[in-house]
Amino acid sequence: MVKIYDTTLRDGTQAEEISFSSTDKLLIAEKLDEFGIHYIEGGWPGSNPKDMEFFELAKRLNLKNAKISAFGSTRRANMPVEKDANVIALLKAETPVVAIFGKSWDLHVKDALKCSLDENLKMIYDTVSFMKEHDREVIYDAEHFFDGYKRNPEYAIKTIKAAEEAGADVICLCDTNGGCLPFEVEEIIEEVKKHISAPLGIHCHNDTECAVANSIMAVKCGVVHVQGTINGFGERCGNANLCSIIPNIVLKMGIECIPLEKLRGLTNLSRFVYEIANIKPWPHQPYVGKSAFAHKGGVHVSAVMRNPETYEHIRPELVGNRQRVLVSDLSGRSNIVYKAKEFGLDLDSKDPVVQEVLEQLKVLEHQGYQFEGAEASFEILIKKAMKKFKPYFDLRGFRVMVEKRRREDEPLSEATIKVETPLGKQYTVAEGNGPVNALDKALRKALEEFYPNLSEVQLVDYKVRILDEYAGTSAKVRVLIESTDGKRRWGTVGVHENVIEASWQALVDSIEYKLMKDEEEGREIVNKDLKDKS
Repeated sequence: MVKIYDTTLRDGTQAEEISFSSTDKLLIAEKLDEFGIHYIEGGWPGSNPKDMEFFELAKRLNLKNAKISAFGSTRRANMPVEKDANVIALLKAETPVVAIFGKSWDLHVKDALKCSLDENLKMIYDTVSFMKEHDREVIYDAEHFFDGYKRNPEYAIKTIKAAEEAGADVICLCDTNGGCLPFEVEEIIEEVKKHISAPLGIHCHNDTECAVANSIMAVKCGVVHVQGTINGFGERCGNANLCSIIPNIVLKMGIECIPLEKLRGLTNLSRFVYEIANIKPWPHQPYVGKSAFAHKGGVHVSAVMRNPETYEHIRPELVGNRQRVLVSDLSGRSNIVYKAKEFGLDLDSKDPVVQEVLEQLKVLEHQGYQFEGAEASFEILIKKAMKKFKPYFDLRGFRVMVEKRRREDEPLSEATIKVETPLGKQYTVAEGNGPVNALDKALRKALEEFYPNLSEVQLVDYKVRILDEYAGTSAKVRVLIESTDGKRRWGTVGVHENVIEASWQALVDSIEYKLMKDEEEGREIVNKDLKDKS
């Protein structure tokens, strides 16, 4: 069995854009435990008060699968281990597991620690044995082991022998600089196994884009302890990505690690950690990314509809993901039929509507529209072609003004709009922190009295893309809007040379999509009092 040691809460926070509060760490720890992770490294208690606070709070967690680990270094040179403040801080964390890192590379011993090679060996032995005397499970992290082995293999082996003789439960070989390639990892681990009988672990960084490959190679060589982070978070180019390593071990290598039923929570775990980190998920991330099982080319879609195995290396449900079919100017009839089915619409590939939608799609994409992130707009497009869409209001005109009186003043934005609902004309004015925001507020204000459900809608993302950068300020722009009503999220798109008009198109689609879906679900969308008056 391979055990997973997660260091998202420690190594992962060294990524320049990430900072977790103690509460954030507790939330992630609970999620990791629920998923089935074996070890959770909470931080370095000797380095900052926030990590010490986490270890104190973590004692209240009711973990069912994971052990909390505290991270720290070997004792200082020429200092008794029991007097080293950082070592004592590790004990005070009161975790059942400690991870001790020590130097394996003679360059670091001489230039960073500035002590003798023999003293470094004593530092490793003393610290590991001290922790074992205090009944801790000890993971010894052999920092820079692979680089150290390449320069001085004899000394690198001596460092991990010192940890083994002191009683380390696992010797974890670290590619700290992330510079190794898989064949080097294989060669070095096979040599290490000739000298070390303790269980071996692997800890890789991703500076050569090989952290996952190196970790998998290590498992192939018999390593039983793998360290990494969720989504590959970490310093520089990141750490080995557990979201790829775990399914590779379980599904590709057939080695016991995380139970299959737990593996279905992998995509949810990945997105949860992104959310807590306040980072947008990488859509093309293997296994868990939104695009990991997305198909765009018509030939691919046609084949996948017959047999998903033709273009999918696993069933996406195994990791909690799902198959997606995209629509674009590369689409064929199969794409349109698949998406219609996804929207609950019954369309046959020979139906003239399919060809009509396909031709319209290609024209719109040529104009700059993109429906891959705007499936709500595409659903409306199909329903219009099928004569199954009704507009919920008509525009009778809008005006947007931006006023700035003095250089130091903030600009003022105001929108005036006139729309017609089944009850008659509505005329409203609204101010906003920009012209699009003002227009959005004015439109909502005009419609919410008649369609009260629109108060549930929030705009959560707004993107503007210049489609022809050489056209300067007269360039055509594409606006993508993402909205939510608390139950679902949907994307809409608009394209025009005028950013206000492009935004208007996307806003209208967003509002009408909300009303359309509520009506399909049998919800009352019209204010009953106003309806009775009419």
